[in-house]
Amino acid sequence: MSESTKQTPIPEPVEEFIKTFYKAFLDNNVYELHGCYENNFNKLTEQYYKNSPWPEPIEQVGPLVNDDQIFLVLYSEVYYRHIYARLNPTLEHRTGSYNNYCNLFNLLLNSEEGPVTFDLPNKWLWEIVDEFIYQFNQFSVYRSKLFLNKKSSDEVELAYVQEHNEVWSAYSVLNALYSLIGRSKIVEQLKDSKLTSNNSNNINSEIAGEYGSLPLYRNLGYFSIIGLLRIHTLLGDFTLALKTMEYIDLDKKAFFTRVPGAHFTTYYYVGFCYLMLHRYSDAIKTFSHILLYISRTKNINKSGQYDVVTKKSEQMYALLTILVGLAPTRLDDTLHNGIREKIGDKYVKIQRGGEESLSIYEELFKFGSPKFISTSVPIADHVNDPLNLHWKIFSLKVKNIVFVPTLKSYLSLYSKLDLTKLAKFLELNEDELLSILLTYKLNNRQLKWIEGELLNGEYVNVYDLDISLENDDGKTFIHVKETKNIRKFADWFIRNTIKNNAVQDVISNSDKESFNSKDNNKNSKKHQEKNSA
Repeated sequence: MSESTKQTPIPEPVEEFIKTFYKAFLDNNVYELHGCYENNFNKLTEQYYKNSPWPEPIEQVGPLVNDDQIFLVLYSEVYYRHIYARLNPTLEHRTGSYNNYCNLFNLLLNSEEGPVTFDLPNKWLWEIVDEFIYQFNQFSVYRSKLFLNKKSSDEVELAYVQEHNEVWSAYSVLNALYSLIGRSKIVEQLKDSKLTSNNSNNINSEIAGEYGSLPLYRNLGYFSIIGLLRIHTLLGDFTLALKTMEYIDLDKKAFFTRVPGAHFTTYYYVGFCYLMLHRYSDAIKTFSHILLYISRTKNINKSGQYDVVTKKSEQMYALLTILVGLAPTRLDDTLHNGIREKIGDKYVKIQRGGEESLSIYEELFKFGSPKFISTSVPIADHVNDPLNLHWKIFSLKVKNIVFVPTLKSYLSLYSKLDLTKLAKFLELNEDELLSILLTYKLNNRQLKWIEGELLNGEYVNVYDLDISLENDDGKTFIHVKETKNIRKFADWFIRNTIKNNAVQDVISNSDKESFNSKDNNKNSKKHQEKNSA
């Protein structure tokens, strides 16, 4: 921090805001805290600190809040987050923010006085976890650049990072998240809620304990589970990432749906894990749900996270395009139009298949993937980018599937086909065709979630055509069978034509009956007139 920045006087509206913020904290007024955190802070940022940091916590803000160390830790969390969002953080900022998070978690977890008595808005609790992981990710990128460009890197910064391995280490970040989960006993609470089907807000204090009974610890522990989902995905352990969500259901009543950022993050990382585990049906279902939700609410709530949500939705559309190419599925019209609008001609090329589509798959994968974290020290002249490593692994599966659209176009025309004949159509030898058919058969059988944990599932057919091979008189034949009930449009038109004719008959008969009833009424009136005469 430069001296000129430290000596910059605090504007009067900002000083009043800090005092109001502090008073809301002392009064434990969560509603007022939310207003200061969500609205007033952003307005003052746009007015006074669009391109500069907020007042320095210790020297400038401290005297205004009686040097309250607990409040200064909370203010510092927002202070450093603003620097990451609007400015270019230095090594001093990165280490300062890490130390502040350590102080915050030590305050929450290891205070001699027991659990803290203050509470914070749910949105702030979520963003503490979210920003903690984001800054860990950013430091990983920063460290890699220092090691890969030692000649041009600052010697002081390089020496500090080499000597202080504990700063933003994967172990310290994971330890903090697991400690928050353990202290709050949120896993035990969620497990008990599932076993007793208790969907209410009633807390079992015997299970929750002294810490878990408080909303701050319970909600922070809950959001830390989603944080583990994210961080295990970034580290490349997709199975463990889904395992951490063992007791959280993906439904509309889940607690994470109350905070938009947590909602989008959960579905994005669950969907990406399913994609990397080659469970394409589950990934399509996950992405489709959250993209439809975003499309219906984007004009209702344009909060400060709107740009982030827009970027995430574009990434999910890219991944959904990959999934539709690997496992063709009928999508909602809104999603289909979104893909055509955002992806354009690339979507057509993926549907067409073939080797030309591989470059499109790679481009969409690298755009839609999260920023993976490498915990190892990068080495010059080696492949150090974890994104490229994950693409190489994923592409092994894609290379075997790009021929499926062409293959299906021929299989859909036959119920039984000679292998040699199909090989001539595709201009392949029989061994190559057998390899492609085996890949088709294996890829067709995939796990699909039905109920229970996210890793559970039953094997189902993904494609609408299944195949089997049979030797007959020295020849190999391919038997093709439809595995999905394809809608027969001819039957639909015939059935509805019959219904239409039946309705017309009823209408015409009702008209005749009404006409006859009118004639009968006239005749009866004439008969009555004659009798009266």
